[in-house]
Amino acid sequence: MTAAGGKAQEAKALFERLVARFSADPSVTPPSIGKGGKFGASGLKVHGKIFAMISRGALVVKLPRKRVDELVASGTGRAFDPGHGRLMKEWVTIAPSNSRQWGKLALEAREFVAAQQ
Repeated sequence: MTAAGGKAQEAKALFERLVARFSADPSVTPPSIGKGGKFGASGLKVHGKIFAMISRGALVVKLPRKRVDELVASGTGRAFDPGHGRLMKEWVTIAPSNSRQWGKLALEAREFVAAQQ
C-alpha cells in the first residue's frame, strides 16, 4: 500500500467513527452507499445539505468563511480545492494528523449548515 493509500484508509476509518457519532441525530443523514463518484455522496448531511465529507484522505467541513480563515491561518486546516483550481471559501480540509479536532469541527459544521435552513 502506498503512503497516500495508507492516509486514505486512515481517514476513512476516522470518518467512519465520526459517522457513528452522528448516528443518533435524526436530522443527520449518513453517507450514501455506492455513490462515491458524486460530490458529497460520501458525506454527512443535515436536512439534506452536506456538512462533512472525506476528500483525498482528509476531512472536509463546511464552516463560516471567517472560521475557515482562522483554521488555515493556525495551520490546522487548508482551504478546500475540489479539483478545479478554485478554492471553496466556506470549506476547509483537516488532515488526519489533526483528527483530535475532527469531532468538534464536524459538530461546528453541522450547526452552521443546520442554521442556514
